[in-house]
Amino acid sequence: MKPFAPSHSIVRTIWGKSDTVLFIFAGAAAEFALNKAVEWLYFTGKLPSDPIGRLFSTVSYAKAIVYATEEDAHATIDKIRSIHGAVEKSRNAKIPDWAYRDVLFMLIHYSIAAYELLERPMTTVEKEDVYDVFYRMGLRMELKELPENYSGWLRDRDRHIQQDLAFGNYTSDLFLQYKKHLGKNRYRILIEAQKLVVPEQVAALLRFSTIHWLAPTVPLYKFSRLIKMDQLIKSVLLPRQYQTQI
Repeated sequence: MKPFAPSHSIVRTIWGKSDTVLFIFAGAAAEFALNKAVEWLYFTGKLPSDPIGRLFSTVSYAKAIVYATEEDAHATIDKIRSIHGAVEKSRNAKIPDWAYRDVLFMLIHYSIAAYELLERPMTTVEKEDVYDVFYRMGLRMELKELPENYSGWLRDRDRHIQQDLAFGNYTSDLFLQYKKHLGKNRYRILIEAQKLVVPEQVAALLRFSTIHWLAPTVPLYKFSRLIKMDQLIKSVLLPRQYQTQI
């Protein structure tokens, strides 16, 4: 059967490493808290009760799609759309199309940012590859106004950040929930990890300091992977209930 992401796709490499996925998760957790549509997940009560698990769920769906056959990927995407449709029905309102696009755009941005942080700069062709995989995901979700290529996405991405993000009450509460569920020390590490991958506008909205104390440790972490110490580090960084997922 035809794979959704071709076997040679850089996307499979990006999503095949748990540490890369962790940085994708960290960046998405920051930006998601700023999204003007985040109140939709507060409506169900699932996000504030388990924000880490809810975001891992989003990431897990994306990874399942990346490694699936085209048929199975389409079934998973249809399931996602159905779940959101049920929420819309219970609230008698529609989730705005731009909100779906924002989540898709986050997955694209943080896939590239996390890989470049931990591995190497990506070529334009590789970035086009990343965009193509998620573009087809968006088409299956019947999203409107998706740019046809990576360069078009860059322009749309900037516009979405300017229009769709704001620091509000839900932002403050969500970060309080992160701290509650991760604990003070892991929460501090999360913030520092987010600083390394979020766009400047996101960092500004979240009032992040310009001091990046985690940045000097990235080369050390890369070395830890060579001597097989990275699993120990991950077990320290993650609460036990999420270690199996990552």
